[in-house]
Amino acid sequence: MGIIKVKNIRVFAYHGCLKEETKIGSDYRVDVEVKANLSKSSRTDKLTDTIDYVLLNRIIKEEMAISSHLLETVARRILSRIFKEDALSTKARVWISKLNPPIGGDVEMVTIEMSDTRKN
Repeated sequence: MGIIKVKNIRVFAYHGCLKEETKIGSDYRVDVEVKANLSKSSRTDKLTDTIDYVLLNRIIKEEMAISSHLLETVARRILSRIFKEDALSTKARVWISKLNPPIGGDVEMVTIEMSDTRKN
C-alpha cells in the first residue's frame, strides 16, 4: 500500500449557511490523502498505474465550485468522485478548511475531516 497526498489546495468558493457567505465567498484550504496499492506503479513508472494527483486537484476544484451550506456535503461529493473516477483508490480522506470564518472571533480556520473506504 501507499499514500498520495495533495496538500494546501487553495480555493475561493461560496459555501455557508449565512446569505453573505454565499454572496461574497471565502478562501478555503483543501487537503486530500488517497491510499492505494502503489507497488505496480513503483515498478512500471507509468501514470496509468498510480493515483493521478492532477485528477485529485481537478475533482476538488470542481466540487468546491458548487455552492453548499455545509462543508460536509462538499467533502462527501469529493470522496464519492475519487472512488468513481479512480479505480485504484481504496481509501480516501479529505480536509476542508474555511479560512477566517465569520464566527465572531479571531479564528484562523475551521476544518472538517471526512474519510471513506471503497465499498466493492
